[in-house]
Order: sequence, then C-alpha cells, then structure tokens
Amino acid sequence: MGYFIDIQGTLIDDKNFRPLPGAIEFIDFLNQKNIPFVLVTNNTKRESGEFIKYLQNFGFKFNENQYIDPLMIIKKELKNIVLKPYGNEKFVKIIENSFKTSQNPEAVILGIKVYTLDEISEIIELLLKGVKLYGMHKTSLYMKNERRYPGLGAILEMLKYASGKDYEIFGKPSRKFFEKAAEKMGLNFDKITIISDDLYGDLIPAKKIGMKTVLVLSGKIKNINEISQKPDFIYKNLKDYLKELKTESRYGE
Repeated sequence: MGYFIDIQGTLIDDKNFRPLPGAIEFIDFLNQKNIPFVLVTNNTKRESGEFIKYLQNFGFKFNENQYIDPLMIIKKELKNIVLKPYGNEKFVKIIENSFKTSQNPEAVILGIKVYTLDEISEIIELLLKGVKLYGMHKTSLYMKNERRYPGLGAILEMLKYASGKDYEIFGKPSRKFFEKAAEKMGLNFDKITIISDDLYGDLIPAKKIGMKTVLVLSGKIKNINEISQKPDFIYKNLKDYLKELKTESRYGE
C-alpha cells in the first residue's frame, strides 16, 4: 500500500502556507515504516524545484522522485505550442519564461485565480476563433484570503458550456497525471490511498479509478455537512489520521 498526498490544504495551510498539525510527523511516519508515497500537487505558483525546497526547508523529508506537479507535465506536452497564459501573476511569469507565448496563440492555458468577467470574455472570444483550451488542473474550490471561490475546474466547465469547446488538463484529477505519479511508486491504483482536502477535484475522481480516499477537513471543506458525496474516510487533519494509523497492528510502534 502507498499514498498520494495532496499538499495545499493537506500538508500546508491555505493562508500562510505553513505546515498543518501532524503533517511533518505524518511524512516522518511513512518514512520510518518504509511506506511509499508521492506528494501530488496542482502547484502552479512556484517552479517545481523551488516548491520542493520550500517544503523541505520546513522539515518535510522527501526527494524529487516523491513529488509531481502539472508544471512537470506541460514541459514535455506543450513545448512546441504557442500559448497565452491566464492566471495569477506568478503562473503567467512561469509560462512566459518557459514557453512560446503570443497575443495570437494556438492555445490558452489557465492557472488558478479569481477571474474577472472581462478576462472570461476575452478567453471565450479566443476559443470561438478556434484556439485550444488547456487547464493546469481541475480543482473544485479556490481558497483566497480565507474565502472560497470557484476552482479552475468550475471555470473550465463554464468556458466549455459558453463556447462549446472542450479542454484538456494536466494536473489532478487527470488519469495521465495519476498514472505518472503511480509509476513513481510502481503500484496500481487499487494499492494506493489518496489524501486530500478537495473531495470533488481529487478524491471522487480518484475513487472512480480504484483508489481508497481520505478527506481531511483542514482546507477547502470545513464540515462534513458541506458535502453530498462521501469518501472512504474523513479526518479533521493528518494528525488525527496518523493517530488512527498508529493504532493499526501492522503500523504500531
């Protein structure tokens, strides 16, 4: 058995981006017990290597092979495509520094942000001209300043409905992304448990392809009364889940 572990809202908080209760201890426990894991994140605000070092500096013990984000995927998938990026300032800068960009693109690529109606209109006009639509991921909700906004998945679905144009994503919960993460552990989906704060953007899609699912209420979802579908397990945070694992005979200390 191995783990996919979300980062923001699961390992670190959405406001100050600091470790959540039990997060460092949880990773330490997996390392001590030689339980395989991969940190699966939809990070698009920092270059992959920079984000890895940021987490390691807090004391999270993992290596590059135990980490994956959509920026790693698009560097191979989109290297020859002329793009126009939309999203927060950091994401736009990453794309402009790493890819061919233009005001007359072959495709638009969206990262997360609180989009204005003018931005949505601009994207729709490009799609209606035949430009392709790519999304970095398909999150259900976006946390900003302790408020919840439509996630990128909701934005992409709105654009699809408005333009009649479909889209492709590169991060969670695309099957390709999960397959690449599983390859790092050499495990099939039925041997993997995914832990995340995003029920609809991570856990429900993962459950459909055979994974066990653990929802933590330390990020996007604060109360089980907010959800209409249930994962396999629900915990307040990783600290509570770690307590449960330690009570299991095979993981007991």
